[in-house]
Amino acid sequence: MKLFRFCTVVLAALCAAPLTWADDADPVSTETMIIDVPTAEVFDRYQASFLTRVYEHGSFMESVDFGVYPRINIGVSLAIDNWIGSSTSVKVLDPDFQAKWKIYDGNLYLPAIAIGYDGRRYGYGYDEDTREYVRKKKNYLDDRKGGYLTMTREVFIPGLTLTAGGNFSDFDWDEFYMFTGLYYKILPQVNLLTEWDNIRNMRDSRFNMGARFYLHPSLALDAAFRRIGRGDESERILQLRYVTTF
Repeated sequence: MKLFRFCTVVLAALCAAPLTWADDADPVSTETMIIDVPTAEVFDRYQASFLTRVYEHGSFMESVDFGVYPRINIGVSLAIDNWIGSSTSVKVLDPDFQAKWKIYDGNLYLPAIAIGYDGRRYGYGYDEDTREYVRKKKNYLDDRKGGYLTMTREVFIPGLTLTAGGNFSDFDWDEFYMFTGLYYKILPQVNLLTEWDNIRNMRDSRFNMGARFYLHPSLALDAAFRRIGRGDESERILQLRYVTTF
């Protein structure tokens, strides 16, 4: 049952995409995010992105983003806990939304700049009394990023791109964090991803690494490790993103 449900998610996304990759086709830009870190890039106007993330405790999240105006993306996300597997405690979480506005394209000396909001939350909080992971209000391992500013530019060598910025969850300045990340296109169909997220102190920060594989110009698969070095909190995730026009 667990394998069947996971395959259902993957096959549904694959069926939406064309089956061949023309030699002269370039992959669409899916670098609006590294893994959890937002970049300053946005989808073009009239583009739509469908992102499926499969993560811990048999959960998955579907995010849909639209390029509604030049430089502006808006989207909505919905997560379902314990859907993959045999658990009977399947729960649909409240929808979250995200938005991004690229306010500056960058030049030879300055990075591209974007501001945005990301309401997505991941992971279970840890109950010290029961020694189990549980969901409570504002007790996620990774709470929403909230409002953020991010800057992105290519550095040092072609294909190596650096992103850095800051965010404050729920617009609370007492919860101000920083983030940074790199992605490097080693092949036209392969991107290496690394990021250091939620930086305020070592305990709160998260180090993530992964790779992005372009299966088709419109379809990319991410395989990543999150919260590396955090013991039981570490996890493996898969993401599948399909980008089309509307």
